[in-house]
Amino acid sequence: MIARLKALAKAHWPALTLRTILFGTLLFVAALPGVAALSLRVYENTIVQQTAAGLIAQSAVLAAAYRVDWLGDRSDTAPRTIAAEPPTIDLREMPILPPQPPATRGPPPQPHAAAVARALLPVANDAASVTLAATRLLDSQGTVVLGRGDLGLSYAALPEVRTALAGNSATVLRRAGVERYPWLALVSRAWGVRVHHARPVLLGGRVIGVVLLSRTPRGLFLGIWQDRGKILVGIALIFVVLLVLAGLLSRGIARPIDALARASEGVALGRVDMPETPAAAAIEIARLYDNFRAMAERIERRSNYLRDVAAAVSHEFKTPLAGITGALELLDEHGATMSDDERHRFLANATADADRLSRLVQRLLDLARADMAVADRDAVADIAKVGRSVADAFTREGFEVMVAVPAALAARIAPDVLATVLDTLVENSAQAGAAMVSIRAERLADAVSISVADDGPGIAAADRDRIFEPFFTGRRAAGGTGMGLAIVRSLLVASGGTIAVQPGSDGATFVIALPAA
Repeated sequence: MIARLKALAKAHWPALTLRTILFGTLLFVAALPGVAALSLRVYENTIVQQTAAGLIAQSAVLAAAYRVDWLGDRSDTAPRTIAAEPPTIDLREMPILPPQPPATRGPPPQPHAAAVARALLPVANDAASVTLAATRLLDSQGTVVLGRGDLGLSYAALPEVRTALAGNSATVLRRAGVERYPWLALVSRAWGVRVHHARPVLLGGRVIGVVLLSRTPRGLFLGIWQDRGKILVGIALIFVVLLVLAGLLSRGIARPIDALARASEGVALGRVDMPETPAAAAIEIARLYDNFRAMAERIERRSNYLRDVAAAVSHEFKTPLAGITGALELLDEHGATMSDDERHRFLANATADADRLSRLVQRLLDLARADMAVADRDAVADIAKVGRSVADAFTREGFEVMVAVPAALAARIAPDVLATVLDTLVENSAQAGAAMVSIRAERLADAVSISVADDGPGIAAADRDRIFEPFFTGRRAAGGTGMGLAIVRSLLVASGGTIAVQPGSDGATFVIALPAA
């Protein structure tokens, strides 16, 4: 199951930049304290609103009972309107008033209101024993007709009672008085707060009494304990999100970089074993993998190339060095008894081997320069002009170079590099016994194709795959080093071009491809 989920996630994982991953993670972590504080405030406000809603419901029932007992045997024929009365408490905006002041002396209680209050006393006591709300019934003057310790006193001066006597319900927040732990108010704004609600008792549009209730809301910490299951679920969800973000950072950054570090250690030890680019890797990391893979492949090719060149150099240098050493030994041991002709012959052989060594060294230097060459991407060569200059350099009896190149046809290559390439190819044709060489060029989309063909003996099919290898030559006895075509290929590769041998039975044909200017 987990494997299928991982495969599904890899198949649909979005390409994310490293900047996006880091920004998202840091933003989430930075927002956690704010989200926690906001959630705590919302939860605390909800607790107070629940208390206010309970008082509203209790006051509505007591007001209805008050009205029924007021009417006695008469029925209330006033039309009823259905209208919800949501709590208006908001801890963030509502001011918290001072503790409720004691009742003051006022007009005496209305007799009928006092009688109604006595009839409602059992109901009010039963409700208060369950809701724990302090319950008072006032007459239409604001005098207490039902209450503990303040019967006959007046609360008409309270703003919530004045609002109720005017015919509207009112809910306010007041301090509960002296609290045991006042410092908890720094943590909870509802700490030490009491909700007061006043509801008018209306009959025919006239206020006949007021229901005054007050209750301390459930404490924040008590609420947290009572709702600990939900809160623990929220904490678990936060940790899950953090684990997801940690996994995202691990899969997108840490693990790919660690794998790349191990691969780089392998490259340093000569082992090129590049891992696949992780599907969840960040875009920059994936680009780094691609670049590192290309670099590792180039390093491997260069390592193989150097190994092959070293082996070829060892082989090519061995023969002339052996010839020189042998000639010197013979001259040292038998020089006094040799004739002049024999002595000159051995010296001539040693000189020829030394010349071959000198040519090999020079060509190796040329090959190294070609391999290390950095092409000028802004260079432009006029192919016709370069071709004519090469043809003029090889003008002699019995050998002809024909140039058939459209005017203004140019390639992105340095003119001197193109001249070196064409000069080498033409010289090889002349040394192979060709009498005529043709240089042609044409434009192919965004590239230029240059063909150099001769009428010489051609190249054997078995040698076509090896002629660009360093030191491979069919003219070793004539002094050939086998480095010319290797140098040509390196120069063209550095300029973004290629060279290939075109199969054919008549002569040799080389096809060069270069970016068009």
